[in-house]
Formats: sequence, structure tokens, C-alpha cells
Amino acid sequence: MPLSERPPWSFLTNHAQVLACIARDPGIRLREIGDTVGLTERAVYRIVDELEAAGYLARERRGRRSHYTLRPHLPLPDPLARGRKVGDLLKILGEEGNEKARNRGPSR
Repeated sequence: MPLSERPPWSFLTNHAQVLACIARDPGIRLREIGDTVGLTERAVYRIVDELEAAGYLARERRGRRSHYTLRPHLPLPDPLARGRKVGDLLKILGEEGNEKARNRGPSR
């Protein structure tokens, strides 16, 4: 497969991709996350609920919008990532994410 073609799989789970979107923009809408990751809004809602229930993020209503606070000090749940924190993963993904966020601008 040529490098220009995108494979049908990903190195990152949907949960990691949703978490990375929230890290880039804590006020992002679920619909925007879905568009970015390629999931339905309903699937993103389920993932955000699971991340909140596991303690990886907190959700706060601000008017009609939600604002998310991540907890980067928590350990990653993967056996191969023992000793690594959520913040470590977000740092790896951060440079590309920060560049995309600057190009996109703040969410409304």
C-alpha cells in the first residue's frame, strides 16, 4: 500500500482520539469531535460518558455548552503502557493537535 493511502485501521483507539480532541479544545462540541474522529455524535457521547465514569475527565455545563477538564495524572489503562500517564499520551499527540487547533481557531 502506498504511503499516500490511509489504512482502514488506526494506532489509536476511539477513546484516545476523543480524549485528544478534548485536550485540544476543552469546549469542543460532541458533533465536532465526531466529525474529526469519524464517529457519530451518539458514539462520541457514549465514549465521553465512559471516560467521565472512569475518572479521566470531568464535564461541567456552562450555559448550553459543556466544558471538559482532563485528569492527565491518571495512569493509562493499557498493560503495555504501565507507568505512563494520560498526560504522556497527550504530549505525544499535542504538537500535531496544537497545530490543527491553531489553524481551525477556537470553537464557538
